[in-house]
Amino acid sequence: MSQIFNFSAGPAMLPAEVMLQAQEEFLQWNGTGVSVMEFSHRDPAYVKMAQEAEQDLRTLLNVPDDYHVLFLQGGGRGQFSAVPQNIAAKTDTVDYLDCGTWSGYAIREAQKYVSQVNVVGAAQQTEQGKRIQPASEWQLSDNARYFHYCPNETVDGIAVHDIPDVNAPIVADMSSNILSEPLDVSRFGVIYAGAQKNIGPSGFAIAIVKQSLLGQPQPEVSSIMDYQLQANDNSMYNTPNTFAWYLSGLVFKWLKRQGGLAGIGQLNHRKASALYDYVDASDFYRNEVHPDYRSIMNVPFQLADSELDKIFLEQAKNAGLVGLKGHRFVGGMRASLYNAMPYEGVEALIDFMREFERTHG
Repeated sequence: MSQIFNFSAGPAMLPAEVMLQAQEEFLQWNGTGVSVMEFSHRDPAYVKMAQEAEQDLRTLLNVPDDYHVLFLQGGGRGQFSAVPQNIAAKTDTVDYLDCGTWSGYAIREAQKYVSQVNVVGAAQQTEQGKRIQPASEWQLSDNARYFHYCPNETVDGIAVHDIPDVNAPIVADMSSNILSEPLDVSRFGVIYAGAQKNIGPSGFAIAIVKQSLLGQPQPEVSSIMDYQLQANDNSMYNTPNTFAWYLSGLVFKWLKRQGGLAGIGQLNHRKASALYDYVDASDFYRNEVHPDYRSIMNVPFQLADSELDKIFLEQAKNAGLVGLKGHRFVGGMRASLYNAMPYEGVEALIDFMREFERTHG
């Protein structure tokens, strides 16, 4: 079979090297004679693996000692409700920057648990493309319990590259850009991410939480979403997603072999730049995001004639390029260039786009 490059926005491709290792260990993990999926999460061998995965993640992100790293369930959406219930009272004010579709979902979820959800600014259309409203125009609260934003919106391919300068603990939904380049974790109060893009299988989530924000959750918070309770029990208050934890641990080790976040970050910028440069030089394709706010993870693009979209997708699939259909809210195409996408995949996509333009332009 010829090589397939999966540009899906999530669940996304995993490193082939990791998948092959998981395949080899599927029936007999760590010389035990049984699969890792059959192990008790309380077994010393599994606990050792889980602790090693956490330490590898801490090393990759240089997580300070006063932060908990939690391995949770429910994906990113689960964290939309976990965040306000864990670090805000019902009577508090919280600030949200509306960066796009996923920010909107987070805002609506927070409104269930906090009385004052202040939307400080939003994405907007300009002549140069979609961007986030400038920080000088944000309507920040004087007493916000926290400030929430999504630095990388997968639907529109909009990114906020600079960490906001605000007077409240920053909460970031990094589901689609975590581990994609170096990051100063100490600037944040909470970082959370669904796993299915740069970490591991879907249904899993990671939260990195500063200890000083914990200790007073809302009384109604579900026990399995209680950050302090999970921290006290090393993310094993309930039975975790054991296979996802194991596979994520393999991804962390793979990332370390790629030169850590500095190494993978250089590759990710190279991949994105190559695709944007081709789109910008073409009259047949276009990207509708302001150049300063373009994502390096998700590159949406439109064809000159939308009637060609179906043909493009069919021929791309036949060429081994899958997962390119844009989000249903936006249409067009979207190439997701997460960590596991090799540079050769981007080259193959550009070659296909060039030939498609030649024959249909």
